[in-house]
Order: sequence, then C-alpha cells, then structure tokens
Amino acid sequence: MPTYTAPTRDTRFIVSEVLDLPSYGNLPGFENATPDMIETVINEAGKFCAEVLAPINQAGDEHGCTRHDDGSVTTPPGFKQAYQAYVESGWGTLAQPEEFGGQGLPHVLGFAVEEFSGTANQAFAMYPGLTAGAISAILAKGSDEQKAMYVPKMISGEWSGTMNLTEPHCGTDLGMIRTKAVPNGDGSYAITGTKIFISAGEHDLTSNIIHLVLAKTPGAPDSTKGISLFIVPKFILDDNGEPAARNGVTCGSIEKKMGIHGNATCLLNYDGATGYLVGEENKGLAAMFIMMNAARLGVGIQGYAQAEVAYQNAVTYALDRRQGRALTGPAEPETKADPIFVHPDVRRMLMDAKVFTESMRALCLWGALQVDLTHKAQTQEERDQADLLIGLMTPVIKGYGTDKGYDIANNMQQVYGGHGYVREWGMEQFVRDSRIAMIYEGANGVQAMDLCGRKLAANGGKAIQAFFAMIDEEIAAAKQVAELKDMAERLEKALGEQKAATMWFMQNAMANPNHLGAGAHHYMHIMGIVTLGFFWLKMAKVALGKLADEPADKAFYEAKLVSAGYYAERFLPDAGALRRKLEAGSENMMKLPEEAFATAA
Repeated sequence: MPTYTAPTRDTRFIVSEVLDLPSYGNLPGFENATPDMIETVINEAGKFCAEVLAPINQAGDEHGCTRHDDGSVTTPPGFKQAYQAYVESGWGTLAQPEEFGGQGLPHVLGFAVEEFSGTANQAFAMYPGLTAGAISAILAKGSDEQKAMYVPKMISGEWSGTMNLTEPHCGTDLGMIRTKAVPNGDGSYAITGTKIFISAGEHDLTSNIIHLVLAKTPGAPDSTKGISLFIVPKFILDDNGEPAARNGVTCGSIEKKMGIHGNATCLLNYDGATGYLVGEENKGLAAMFIMMNAARLGVGIQGYAQAEVAYQNAVTYALDRRQGRALTGPAEPETKADPIFVHPDVRRMLMDAKVFTESMRALCLWGALQVDLTHKAQTQEERDQADLLIGLMTPVIKGYGTDKGYDIANNMQQVYGGHGYVREWGMEQFVRDSRIAMIYEGANGVQAMDLCGRKLAANGGKAIQAFFAMIDEEIAAAKQVAELKDMAERLEKALGEQKAATMWFMQNAMANPNHLGAGAHHYMHIMGIVTLGFFWLKMAKVALGKLADEPADKAFYEAKLVSAGYYAERFLPDAGALRRKLEAGSENMMKLPEEAFATAA
C-alpha cells in the first residue's frame, strides 16, 4: 500500500524563508500569520492529511461513488467521516474572510493545505476545493443577500459548491450552451438543460449543494455575450435560510472515468429548477471566470501534488528494491545485488521529480502570495503589479505544471518496473489521477493559447515585461555571488530564449495566426522552465545564506544547492530546443490536407 508524508519542512522553507511571509505582517490578514502560526498550520495540516485522508485514497479509488435509483450518490467508505473531521478541524476556513466565518489568513497557507490534501487524496480534496471556487465567485459578483444566505455555510463546510459549465455538445466554446433560464416573475428563474462532467455534482457529504450554473435567458445573444450565471441550490431554502424543498436538479449518471473515482463526476439534469441570477444578466462568463481562475491555480497544485506522492513512494521502492550492481562496482558487496537507487537512470528520474516538485511548490505558493497582494498590498502600484503577474502566470501554473506533473508521475511508475503496473502498489492510480489535471478547467492547449494569444499582448505587454524585469533583477544580483554565477548565467541564457521567442511571435503571429497556435504549447513550456529556474535561483540564494550560519539541518540546505545545480544543467537547456520548434512556424503542421491523415486500407 502506498504511503504519504506531507513535505512540511520544505513548505516551511518556502513560506517562511523564501517568501518571508512574516515580513508582510503589516498588511491586513497577515498580522496573524506569525512564525508560530505558520509552523502550526503547516505541521498540523500535514499530519491531518497524512493520517486521515491518505489511508482512504486507494480504497476510495477501488470502491468509487455509487448512484442510487433515486438519483442520490454516496461517496466511498470513510469519505463522509473524513469530511466531517476536515470540517471540524476548520481546514476549509483558513483563507476565507472573517466576516463570513473564515479565519482570514493569507492564501499562502490555504494553498499549502490544498497541496497536502490533494496529494494525500485528490478525489476527496476536490469536494472542498470546488466549494472554495464557488465562494470566490459569489463573494465577487453576488448580492449582499446572496453572500449572507450562502457563503457562511459554504465556508463552514456545512454546504458545498460546484461549477456547471460543460454540456454534451460544448466544452471550451461556451457560447454554444443551450441551458435556458426563464424568469418566473418573482425574481427567480426556471433553469432547464443538461450539464456534464460536474465534479462533486451530487454526494452525501453536505446537507446542501450550491450549484453555480451558466445559462441563457430568453432573447440573449447567441454567443458568450449572452451567458448569465445562476445560483441553483440542491434544496431551496426556507424563510429561515435552511434547506427545505428539493429543487429540480438531479444526477442522471456518474461518469465512468480513468481516475479520481472517489469524486462524483456527474451528469446533472435541470428540469425547471429554481435559480437566482448572480450579478448582471449576460455577464455570467466574467463571473464564472473568477471561479475558473481560482480553480486553475488549484489544478496546478494537483499537477505537482500527484507527482509528489508518486515520487515519495518511488524513493522508498528504489531504496529497497535490489537489482544488478552499480556501474562503478558493487555498492554493497555483502549482498547479492545493490538497491536500484545506485543506477544513474533511476537517479535521473528521481532527481527530475525532486527538482520539479520542489520548485513547482515554490511557484504555487508565490502565486498564492500574489493573490493576497492583489487585494492587500499597501499601494495601488503593488496591487496592480501582483495582479499582472498572477494573471500572466495562471495558465503556466495550470498548463506547464500539470503537463510536467503527469510526466513525473509516469516516470515514478517506471521506477517500479512491472510492479508499477500492478494495482496493489498504488502507482498506477497516481498516474491515472494526475491525467485529468491536464484536461479540466480548460485543457492545456487552451491554457497555452490564453497565455500567448491574450496574456502576452494584454496592456501593451505590461505583464510579460514585468516578468522579464523580475527575473533579470534576480539574475543580476546572483551573478555577483561566486557560488550562484554559473546557475544565474544558465538561467540568463534560457530567459534569452524566451525573450527571442516572444519577439518571434510579435514579428510573425499577426501575419499568420497559425504560427501562434503552432508555437503556443512550446512557449508555455519555455516559460515554465524559466520560471522554475528563477525559483531555484531564489532558493539557492536563501540556502547559501543559511549555510553560512552552520544550521543544525545543514544537509537540507546543501541538498537545495545540489538540486538547483541539477535543474540548471538538465532543465534550462530545453528552452533552446523548444524555441527552435516554435520558430519552425505552422507551415508543415497545417499543410497536409485532412484526407491525408486517414489510414489507407
């Protein structure tokens, strides 16, 4: 059976030493994030997720969710008790506003808990994760009455939330949705239609489920400009705000899917269900994007979370499994074979996993800090800068993070050889569960086009220029330190490749938009490689400073320096190859006629 240990030491290093969260104590919401509080939250969350959520992960995958004849759904054994423990411990309230029952702590700590829960049990973590996204949309666009009516019980965990976008005939192209919202004459609407792929769409964990549903009102434009957003509760509330009459929304089926079996991915039928408009009519897509952007950051965390748990188990296996001898001679002559850890190819896969997960963790926690600073930084200039950076980085976190996370999980299965293909070891579940992260909340090709087609040019390229300036500044400082100079120069070269790729788009994409589409995936990966290199440089700088003080956990900081050097040597050079692919353009990619793709008999 696979195991999980929350990486609390590494998380504390990033939060307290690299991001220096305590230094923001003068900002609202940060004053309670003292060093002691940070340590307590991270350690206790890690303990909870390892001891309560991880043990039911494999059984949840094997058992899955069950739909009954009345349309109700039960979650796997142990999920309901674990959810109750999660709610009682207050983990879902950490970063929520105090006025609605939250603890008001920085999102950085909320993201840390999200990582631990998603690594321990991704299917379980999706239930509270989707609720958090629904809360963010209601807080941003809902009326004061809606906020008071729904948000407190969603924050407490008594109620959960979902997002309903996809329909059988449309996914990314939401302008094609057919779900209708007809005014009832009393301020409410009758919602009719079918939504598919609705994660946590029906379950037995909470007493009510608050669905956020995209639909079109009569006469609305037949495009994305005609989409409105509605709150559709599973149970309509009575005059006291308590669940009463069952609403006209039912689970028609649960998808039979590749992974995340412990989460109920539902087809939901809306049959004149009572719904309530959120925000303005025909402005629903903008409201839903608030939820989707929050979800995309969460999915980015899922990408490296599954890589992390797969890596942990692969390390344990590689230390125990004995096959062959080290190439330099027997490492343990008294035994018949050496642990496979001695083989360079196994080391390659494990080192790739280590340097990816640790730097991706740094990126995501930094991203959470930008979310906080967008609202709470002291000056408007600082708030705008944080907003620019997190907007630019969201598709990279989601797209590159999940592409690479899946690759890492796959390689960790490879470490096991044949045992990795056998269910009892748990590795095949990590691979299956990690695969969905590349697809939902906007497939990664969509993320790449969002980055290259929208974010690069937005505001006259202000965001990408801020990104380049941030990394240039870090490189310039590091080049003055002998131990960091080589790493800084390698990052500088990779950043140069990204700058050149950006310029190539500027010179060629306007004349032929297919050039942008053909190179977007490569650009997103170049940017991911450069960004993680930036965080390795920052982590190496901090580690170097700590080593000067002869810390008790010297080995931890020494490992950071070795890992940073490995990343610089093995990952940063890929930026050049990807740039050359990007600059090949789209001619040959788009040249063949469609019939040429058919296999001849």
